Amino acid sequence: MASKLMRGTAILTFGTVLSKVLGILYIIPFYWIIGGEENAALFNYGYVPYQIFLSIATAGVPLAIAKYIARYNAIEEYAISRKLFRSGIFLMLVTGVLTFIAMYALAPILAVMQVTSSSDGFTAQDVTAVMRAVSFALIIIPIMSLFRGYFQGHYSMAPSAVSQVVEQLARIIFLLSGTYIVLHVLDGSIVTAMSIATFSAFIGAIASMLCLLYYYFKRRPYLRKQYEADKGTLHISIPALYKSIIVTAIPFIIVGVASSLYQQYDLFTFQRIMVWLGDTAKDAQDKLGVINLSAQKIVMIPGTLALSFSVALVPLVSSAFIKKEYHVVHKNLTDVLQMTLFLTVPACLGIALLAEPIYTIFYGYSAFGTDILAFYAPIAILFSLFSVTAAILQGIDEQRFTVLSLLLGLLVKSVLQMPLMSLMGTKGALLATGLGYGVSVIFTLIIIRKYAHYSFKRIGQRTVGILILNAGMLIATYLVYLLFSQFISPEHRLSSIVLLLICVPVGIFSYGYLSLKTRLFDKIFPGRGDLLRRKLRIN
Repeated sequence: MASKLMRGTAILTFGTVLSKVLGILYIIPFYWIIGGEENAALFNYGYVPYQIFLSIATAGVPLAIAKYIARYNAIEEYAISRKLFRSGIFLMLVTGVLTFIAMYALAPILAVMQVTSSSDGFTAQDVTAVMRAVSFALIIIPIMSLFRGYFQGHYSMAPSAVSQVVEQLARIIFLLSGTYIVLHVLDGSIVTAMSIATFSAFIGAIASMLCLLYYYFKRRPYLRKQYEADKGTLHISIPALYKSIIVTAIPFIIVGVASSLYQQYDLFTFQRIMVWLGDTAKDAQDKLGVINLSAQKIVMIPGTLALSFSVALVPLVSSAFIKKEYHVVHKNLTDVLQMTLFLTVPACLGIALLAEPIYTIFYGYSAFGTDILAFYAPIAILFSLFSVTAAILQGIDEQRFTVLSLLLGLLVKSVLQMPLMSLMGTKGALLATGLGYGVSVIFTLIIIRKYAHYSFKRIGQRTVGILILNAGMLIATYLVYLLFSQFISPEHRLSSIVLLLICVPVGIFSYGYLSLKTRLFDKIFPGRGDLLRRKLRIN
């Protein structure tokens, strides 16, 4: 089981990280095409509501499908798995069309709620046009996501990984070429360009769907042979299957929509609070664009790893849990939690330390953007932990608590937003988000301890060790950065790249060296430390 977790996570991580990296790198030419990050706020106004509607459209069904397929395959009831998949296709088709109609129709109302009436920012009509353009993707993506869940339920992660990359490439090519043609060839408006940019989600979804269909038909003979080996001892009706899907899927919706709900709350409140504090509507929109798009995209890169872990984790934990193999469940929980901390903590802290050159490379130099990124990056550790702990709850059939954990977090966010922004300005909104996620994570950990009978003693010990190693890494990296930044300016893209090429290897080497020297690496990745020490000649 552990090897499946590692292998599945490795495949999904590679595909997901590559997809996310592409989703970050395109920002550089995109910002050049649209004339800077001030126009990117319009993109964000349309995209965040879309993500919420998308979570409703998919309704958590893909991951629920993965969970139940893994469960029924584990007891060789393959016919039920096939029935579950086929019924899910119909469900996704219906929910996709209905949510598309709902978003298209509600776009004017949501637009009015997101922007102020001031004339120095984007108007509700502008936001409405962008929201309606992206809504078309809702027709395709639910079915596409279902196919990914189907493959993941069979522990086949490659189709999901490859389709993510294909989706991102098709989306980016259409987005960049479309916006360039609109603005620099046809001399069109920024609203039309942003509509093209958001519509690219539909193009990417089509490309991904074609990729998944290729894998499906290629593996159909194997799936048919598996179906013929069905035991046939269980008989579950379609209504019963739908009931299982819906009950299981609701918490998956909550996890998928969590980040978007926090962002949507900022879209509803941030600009109004900042205007009340003395900013112009345009300045408030620009700041919102930084926290909800520019910085958000960078800080969520480490969270991609946690998302890959959680997707690979659910079928494995569910399968072991249904067989009552609790020692396997506990081992998988330990593996995924310590790997998440070992990899995401240094990534988030490293982004915070090197925020100035990182932000400059992607968006151009901005003292405000750098400050926000440095403050925001450590909070992403909590995003990662929430994804993983919520997945654990789903795997042990205690998903009902996922809903409560998110509601508690959003309550904390809503209560603290105004007072913290009054004290800290833009950072107050980020701190409120971090405290909200912190409450959610603590709550999920308590539930895991109670219902999985899992002791966090070992994870606590690992966390202390990881933090000590990170302190050493940060000191070494900071000293090198301080030295070279004296004569290599982080205010220009080329010199920022040079700085990162110097500092990032120092951080990776120091962290790797310390983890191998202290043998912490061996405890997290058994059997791999000795080989690396021999190659690197570390005693």
